[in-house]
Amino acid sequence: MNASEKTLAFVRLVRDRFPDRAIKSVLVVGCGDGEEAELLAAFFDCAVTAIDTDDRFRPRGPAVTFQRMDARAMSLPSDSFDLVYSFHALEHIVPAEDAIREMRRVLKPAMPFCIGTPNRHRLAGYVGSPDASLLTKLRWNWMDWRARLSGRFTNALGAHAGFTEGELSALGAMIGPAESVSDDYYRRIHARRARLIGWIIAARLQRIAWPAAYIVGQKAG
Repeated sequence: MNASEKTLAFVRLVRDRFPDRAIKSVLVVGCGDGEEAELLAAFFDCAVTAIDTDDRFRPRGPAVTFQRMDARAMSLPSDSFDLVYSFHALEHIVPAEDAIREMRRVLKPAMPFCIGTPNRHRLAGYVGSPDASLLTKLRWNWMDWRARLSGRFTNALGAHAGFTEGELSALGAMIGPAESVSDDYYRRIHARRARLIGWIIAARLQRIAWPAAYIVGQKAG
């Protein structure tokens, strides 16, 4: 499954859980080249604001507006977005709590948010990275394990560590009620491996098996 299909699988989890929410404005925190922002604009048929601290963003359609911005101090109005989306960006933001507070501030009350990061307890990661060779994936995993063994596997020290499901859920709770959707997400993107995914869930091995953790919630109040 390519990156676009993974993005759509994630936002469909939002739509399934909040079918009555009218999504007319989306904020993408950590937009990279902007491909995800473009997909969200098409999926929800709405305007999307995409922010990041670097210049990898490539011009997209008129529905997507890019702003170079630190997620920890957004120059955006409070209560201005119907959905806040962040996919594998929060692990690069230190401290993550500052970005979470800003996400809460700019999100409208009772509207949804979705956040995904690497799973800090994963045995292996990068398996589904479509643009990396097997050798590159092995090297990335070796770097992760070397950082673990040296006690340096933390976001603050620049490792691609991410958060455990519990840690990510606790961060999401700073915005409002949230739930883990990791099991549902992996069922969807690995539909052809349903028996394997079902066995992992039945054996309660998600803590180490899932490469990433995903939550969906809504802003309190």
